[in-house]
Amino acid sequence: MCGIAGELRLDGTTPIEATLRCMLSQLDFRGPDSQAIWVNDRVGLVHARLAIIDLSPSGAQPMHDEVLGFVLVFNGVIYNYRPLRKELQCYGYHFFSTSDSEVILKAYHYWKEDCVGHLEGIFAFAIWDKNQQTLFLARDRLGIKPLYYARSAKYFRFASNPQALLAAGEVDTRIDAVALHRHLTLHAVVPAPRTILRGVRKLGPAHSLLVDTQGNGVKRKYWSLSAHDMPLRMSEEEWTETIEHELLKAVKKRFEIADVPVGVLLSGGLDSSLLVALLAQLEVGPINTYTIGFDSRAQERGDEFAYSDAVAAYFNTQHHRFKVSDTQLYQRLPDAIQKMSEPMPAQDCIAFYLLGERVSADIKVVQSGQGADEVFGGYFWYSKMRDAQGSALQRFSAHYFDRSYEEYLDTVASDWHIADSTSALVANRLQQTKTEDFINSVLCFDVSTLIVDDPVKRVDNMMMANGVEARVPFLDCRLVELAAAMPSSLKLKGGGKYSLKKIARRYLPAAVVDRQKGYFPVPALKHVQGAFHQMMVDVLNTRACRERGLFQRSYIEHLLGDGDKLTPIQGNKLWHCALLEMWLQKHLDCYHRHGV
Repeated sequence: MCGIAGELRLDGTTPIEATLRCMLSQLDFRGPDSQAIWVNDRVGLVHARLAIIDLSPSGAQPMHDEVLGFVLVFNGVIYNYRPLRKELQCYGYHFFSTSDSEVILKAYHYWKEDCVGHLEGIFAFAIWDKNQQTLFLARDRLGIKPLYYARSAKYFRFASNPQALLAAGEVDTRIDAVALHRHLTLHAVVPAPRTILRGVRKLGPAHSLLVDTQGNGVKRKYWSLSAHDMPLRMSEEEWTETIEHELLKAVKKRFEIADVPVGVLLSGGLDSSLLVALLAQLEVGPINTYTIGFDSRAQERGDEFAYSDAVAAYFNTQHHRFKVSDTQLYQRLPDAIQKMSEPMPAQDCIAFYLLGERVSADIKVVQSGQGADEVFGGYFWYSKMRDAQGSALQRFSAHYFDRSYEEYLDTVASDWHIADSTSALVANRLQQTKTEDFINSVLCFDVSTLIVDDPVKRVDNMMMANGVEARVPFLDCRLVELAAAMPSSLKLKGGGKYSLKKIARRYLPAAVVDRQKGYFPVPALKHVQGAFHQMMVDVLNTRACRERGLFQRSYIEHLLGDGDKLTPIQGNKLWHCALLEMWLQKHLDCYHRHGV
């Protein structure tokens, strides 16, 4: 919905507006409708608006409530803001807008830090309390909206992306060795609070943070997802009916809670096709659908138009499909990397960026199918983990880790050799679920940690880079909690996502339901050849890369000689290393060149 940033001075000075404008310059694409800066005493707040609810000036931010003494900046949408508004009116609150933003202000005044437990939606926000002289920050339960921060003895700053923090200056840009290990092991996932940079941290999903003018911070986790020792006892049919009921509600509110049109990203796969089918069932009127495809390679087809076209025709949607050639893809890669909040080598990242660019010409909000595979067990590696032997960590790592610890030591220079903290993290998170259902432990870990910094992050990042908000019904909190109580045997039955397939059979052609799962293919970044291979050769041989000294040259030479070396979940290892170096050159080296 927006881009937010702010600064709380800890040295008693007033924020410099020029610094805040530098931060805004790295956020304005998230909110192209209007931008504003508010400065008072020791606090400055920044907002770039994507107007979706209450399009009038009354819904603008930073939002002041002079009566309560609060100022808010907010990114996201609160799906239950209307009933919350009525409840708060019963408590005597008066509203000056029809926005969900103002509901957050009143909710914070009434429930204080517990307000987050009353909010259903996707959000990252900050509230300055003039009376208490505190800054309260919070992030939604599943981390769908991002929130980064940096601090020193002089300031505490926050923003929707690290680039805004870098633009403000005085950030420790040294590489975080633990984050580097996790980035190169967990498919580029660096769980909160770390990022690849030592001086930039991110607030975890379902966390709030209260900061005072001395820089003291109190962090609190307000919600947890847990697998169940005793799954709910329901028949297959009861599970199907219950899941469909919750999913239908999730789709409906993500369509209705907007004062602008809402479309669907339609890949032609089961998940996005089911979203279209349920919207058609709700009779919401004309549905705008969008899909993108790329050039094929001998090993892999680059589009799924045959399926997306069939679904669009079946439901008579207003369909828009876009074909991107390898030449266009090559030309646009630098733009996408420039907009990445963190290094994101997943092949579909560029796809979402280019698709978001086309979607933004029509609408501001889309529904997307992210999360269905993690919530309902759709990926091929889950069944491999189920059938594997050994400890929980061994079963997980063999089928998910991009590199073993030994290969990691071969990948990076000796300066970056550290103990295997990533394995310790994974083992701990799997054990925390306290259930004997191993796959449900994996799925809970995936939904609460891995998905946050992989598909969820890149969809929000790449769509918002074009001023488009992506809403994800399969990650509705109530639906996720319900699915966590489902036995994993039922989730993995029939090749995974068993309940979703049963629901889909009621609405979709069998060819869509029974097709082999696709993975939003971008073949040029999976099977690296030609100009793409040369681009990676060039960046990994630059002086900047060599002087940075992250990688062992022998390992890089090995990858350059085998451009199709893939990870267990089919990521390209050469692209992974090259993308990391490209991101560092785009952001870190630029930062140092300009003396920020």
